[in-house]
Amino acid sequence: MIPAFTDKKLLERAFTHRSALGTSRARSDSNERLEFLGDAVLELATTEFLFAQYPNEPEGVLTTYRSSLVKTTTLAEVAQKLGIGDKIIMSRGEATSGGRENEGILADTFEAIVGALYLDQGYKAVTAFLQKELFIEFEDILREGRYRDAKSELQELVQAKGLPAPHYRVKSAVGPDHDKEFTVAVRISGEDQALGTGKSKQQAQQRAAEKALESYSA
Repeated sequence: MIPAFTDKKLLERAFTHRSALGTSRARSDSNERLEFLGDAVLELATTEFLFAQYPNEPEGVLTTYRSSLVKTTTLAEVAQKLGIGDKIIMSRGEATSGGRENEGILADTFEAIVGALYLDQGYKAVTAFLQKELFIEFEDILREGRYRDAKSELQELVQAKGLPAPHYRVKSAVGPDHDKEFTVAVRISGEDQALGTGKSKQQAQQRAAEKALESYSA
């Protein structure tokens, strides 16, 4: 559950996708600045949680654990459970094209809510929210092995089948320099196996690898 906000306009801004600006639905700025803040707060809170929870794990393992918690797919899943998609203020065109189910938009909005909560109620309120809604997911992530690096896992899988290592190719890069969305294809044996999108090439590559792994295990 999303905590009650003292500043309702701050929460409204967290839910406002940039596509809504200039439309009759837009009542505030977009959530991009709050997302920027929330990303940093989320990373710190997640780092503290893992540092305390796993005192004997080395840095590399903790980094991998953290990546599994703050990656787009995990945040999007939590956002869906919280019903965030239905609350996002976006243009009709964005909604029609599946914006309310878009993993990137859901994850960005979750980060914006974290940023807004930090401004509204402080760091302690953020950690309490994340403990209840996000960190509780890590037990399943750990048990199911979803913390593993998807690119490394895919490479091991295809090479065990006697195939060449996967090759990643950028299909598109859309948006301004400060807010690009990359689409990357993972190619195996000369054929594109899956597409992934992300705010960096590395993130898009990981998502493509995750989708390829899903298809191999299906």
